[in-house]
Amino acid sequence: MLPCRGCLGPLGHGAEAGLCARCWSGLQALPEGRCPCCALPHGEGSCPEPTAWTLGDALWDYHGGRPPLGALLLPAIKQGELGWRRALLGRAAGATMPGWAAEVDAVTSAPSALPRRLLRGFDLAADLGKQVAARLGRPYAALLAKRWLSGRQASRTESERRRLPRRAIALGRGASPSGILLLVDDVWTTGTTLLRCAEALIEGGAAEVRVLTLFRAM
Repeated sequence: MLPCRGCLGPLGHGAEAGLCARCWSGLQALPEGRCPCCALPHGEGSCPEPTAWTLGDALWDYHGGRPPLGALLLPAIKQGELGWRRALLGRAAGATMPGWAAEVDAVTSAPSALPRRLLRGFDLAADLGKQVAARLGRPYAALLAKRWLSGRQASRTESERRRLPRRAIALGRGASPSGILLLVDDVWTTGTTLLRCAEALIEGGAAEVRVLTLFRAM
């Protein structure tokens, strides 16, 4: 029998997509007492992170579990690991969302560059956005576009990520944001991509932006 692809232990009962139940238990909720805006536990007081949204949260801790499950799953999914993609979205479909998500008017997602979408054959953030919209009974719209030459945030250092220019993300052709929008993405690290997305949505006419991601890097 093949070993677990995460911890190399036996797969056993509850295994899925080559990962044992123990590895899947690494989908850990964020700690209590976190900031309702940046989702980090920085204590009381105003949020120190630059944001253009009013509320933000994530389903799971990116570095939760042993091995850290988010850090294991997402890079592999973005390289085309379809079994893990299917299993992760299945778990996201049953995960608890913040109560304020039900107050939004529509759902959108952070964009990926067209060449990468074509290469992978899917867009994880868009897939998640459509799934969340269906759960909430709200419309989903792809409102944002990423410039082809803006580069991958994952390949940059933290300081380089924070310098992502505003022009890297803009409204898509014909997009007309309005009302309270829920902006969805797969992972939230520095938050700069989300910041540029939220800025474009607000400047385009959205009344308010809220953020929800699969994972938050703590």
